[in-house]
Amino acid sequence: MLETLAQAVINGLLIGGIYALVSIGVTLIFGVVKIVNFAQGEFVMIGMYITFFLANRFGIDPLVSLAVSIPVLFVIGMLVQHFLIRRVLGLGDMPQIFLTFALSLLLMNVALLLFTANYRTVHTAYSDESIHLGALYVPVAKLIAFALAMAFSGILWLFLHLTDLGKAMRAAAQNPDVAMLMGINPHRVFAVAFGAALALAGAAGSLLMPFYPASPMAGQVFVLMAFVAVVLGTLGNVTGALVASLMMGIAESLGIQFVGADSGLIVVFLMLLLTLAFRPSGLAGGRAR
Repeated sequence: MLETLAQAVINGLLIGGIYALVSIGVTLIFGVVKIVNFAQGEFVMIGMYITFFLANRFGIDPLVSLAVSIPVLFVIGMLVQHFLIRRVLGLGDMPQIFLTFALSLLLMNVALLLFTANYRTVHTAYSDESIHLGALYVPVAKLIAFALAMAFSGILWLFLHLTDLGKAMRAAAQNPDVAMLMGINPHRVFAVAFGAALALAGAAGSLLMPFYPASPMAGQVFVLMAFVAVVLGTLGNVTGALVASLMMGIAESLGIQFVGADSGLIVVFLMLLLTLAFRPSGLAGGRAR
């Protein structure tokens, strides 16, 4: 029983790291730009297809393809913010929601048109490898993905708290008008925030490929979990999103292990309902950081 519980916790933590990359991107965009990006999952999907084609055509390992997917998605993010998002800033919630939702549908259907609904996989030397710790096992591909996800999350935290541009992003998130009076260009800051969030999505896509198939619908599960994590961890709070994502991964894994194969999401949403009922401001107490 204890071994089964420990194995479920390990599995949950490992997948929770990927949820964290996606949810941190969502909360970063909301915290800085004040927009909910419903298309974040589709950018994870783009990162997956970039990784697949680099591996399929050139034999590039998914971990090496991070050097391509991260900067490509960063540039795409800056372009999306400049040409689309900035057009609806200040117009209210509905135009912003419809824009990102329409972008999600567009990217999904373009992917269906180009790649069909077939699953695409990348098999690496470490895809089937595991580290055995007594009766427990840790899949190497998921362990690498978790370690790099935590590293990217830490780098983002350091960037936000220790660099001038990161501090400018936090200032613009708190009060764009005052930040502008202090010489900060909010549109530049917003573009960097959007680019960084999509770069995290691209990284998540590359890290997923050794053990998760790419398809036009692949991003839907991850963006759904990301929104739950963002609400649980308090809107705009990067640290809260990280902690909530790890908790959700564990909750999902425990549900699958002890309740049923299809019950993982049920347990996650039950946790969301309980949090909203007893702590509606989120785990971080409403503090956006």
